[in-house]
Amino acid sequence: MKRFAPGLIAAALAFSSLESQAAADLVLFNAKVFTAEPGQPLAQAVAVEGGKILAVGADAEILALADANTRRLDLAGKVLMPGLIDSHSHPVMGALASLRANLHDEVKPLAELEQWIVEEERAGRARMDDILLISGVSSAYWQQSRALAERFNRGRWASQPLVLDGIDGHTGWANRAMLERLGIDARLVASLDAKEAGYIEHDADLRPTGFLAETGWDRVRSRLPEPSKELLLDAAREAVRINNRVGVTAWMDAAANGGGDQSLFEMRPTADDLGVLPLYRRLAENGELSAHVAALLLTHPQSQPADLAVLDEVMQKFRGVPNLSFPGIKVFADGVLEFPGQTAALIAPYSNSLKQGQLLIDPVGFGDLVAAAERRGWIVHTHAVGDRAVREALNGIERARRLAAEPVPHSITHLQLVNPREFPRFKQLGVIASMQLLWATAESYTEELVKPYVSAFAYRHQYPARSLHQAGATLAGASDWPVSSPNPWHAIAQASTRQGPLGVLNAAESIDRQTMFRAYTLNAAKALRLDRQIGSLAPGKQADLIVLDRDVFEVSDQELSDTQVLRTFFAGRQVYAPAS
Repeated sequence: MKRFAPGLIAAALAFSSLESQAAADLVLFNAKVFTAEPGQPLAQAVAVEGGKILAVGADAEILALADANTRRLDLAGKVLMPGLIDSHSHPVMGALASLRANLHDEVKPLAELEQWIVEEERAGRARMDDILLISGVSSAYWQQSRALAERFNRGRWASQPLVLDGIDGHTGWANRAMLERLGIDARLVASLDAKEAGYIEHDADLRPTGFLAETGWDRVRSRLPEPSKELLLDAAREAVRINNRVGVTAWMDAAANGGGDQSLFEMRPTADDLGVLPLYRRLAENGELSAHVAALLLTHPQSQPADLAVLDEVMQKFRGVPNLSFPGIKVFADGVLEFPGQTAALIAPYSNSLKQGQLLIDPVGFGDLVAAAERRGWIVHTHAVGDRAVREALNGIERARRLAAEPVPHSITHLQLVNPREFPRFKQLGVIASMQLLWATAESYTEELVKPYVSAFAYRHQYPARSLHQAGATLAGASDWPVSSPNPWHAIAQASTRQGPLGVLNAAESIDRQTMFRAYTLNAAKALRLDRQIGSLAPGKQADLIVLDRDVFEVSDQELSDTQVLRTFFAGRQVYAPAS
């Protein structure tokens, strides 16, 4: 592979009008530069001026752009690439969860779990007012909802409200003391329609077991004590710090107006539902927002076109905030696939319940909503886990293509099960596949909580990254933090190996690291609708750069997963380096 392209410097010089004798503020040279620009080989050096890329090319040519005031960084052969971009995250909530009692998806025996909760309470990390709240709880616990009730409804727990917040964001568990406080009982279950009652697991006598999903979980989540403004601002700062540390300089906040006492999964937003947007504005005002935030506003799955006006009101309140943009809206098409939740919408029914999950969007009206968003120049970013949800989301976008004159690059995220009929439709409809490929692993979630309950055919097409890529889909990398780690290097390596503690999850869907590098750079920038500003190292784009501790093109997958970022630059300013 050539080290640089002779044509690169010529294009850069033309763009930057060097006849005006503008010199670079910063030159990074003696590097292995991945630009993420299609068809470009690796370069050696990058020049930055005024926070933007001035030129990319060979060492000699780029160093010629420096003068006595230029800062020069010899990278000694290290890899330099664009800042990484996360196309689906909830970073403020992820950081907030990291600041309190958090299991981080670890599964402990119940006796050990109980002792751990007691210790977390003593350490001052578990209590919110008089409620004990544990974040990051694995879905594997929900199979034991009755055993949880047996342990946490008696003794000291009989009067102590306890809430286990599921790491998937869609499920959770509460003990009887908490359920009774909120009026979640047999009488409530009896009063609900079948759909809503199904979100509250209950015995034959309608008494809740404690496990809740979707809007059932909302009944607990929305009634938890509000964190203080100071704590939330600390969480927002921590979100930026953690992302910059792992090389992320931009993300899609996939429910930026969510929170408070509104239902998250079937939210009917008002102009007063601002979510984390004031936190981003505060960081920006303080000069602390060293990342691009593309904020999606959540709307009800069956919203009508007229309902979008209220979201535009919210966007207008934050127009002009530096580094904050509003590409469009977020919609839940379904829920989660894992037992016992099983709210993801499937084509073939779950084998245990013979039900198809919950399709939240209206197959007839969704296309009209997408078209209305397109007329405003907005994307629709759709949560779709099950194969039926994916199909109906694509059907809606296909209908919108017939109704709107100027299509925009919509995206579908998660894509846990995708029917092969849908593979070519992503390219045909210009839909971006936003995938959390850290989840593409053989572990308890996929092998024990999914495999026994879905058809063998559907299971073979779980997280079908290679199939989508080969069909021409644009893949964008994503974390869904706090559902999983915000560290892209773990996901990039996992996309290749698909290895887990219980084996390999369909090796045929493995995807190479070069494709994943673009998934986390230029392709993700397209998902955020910021590809003209960021996502690759091209003259005129913002100088968001990262320097890595290893040659990510050559190391093993395990070494790739352990990649460390040595420097992160945002708009040409260094915003992260490890403490020496």
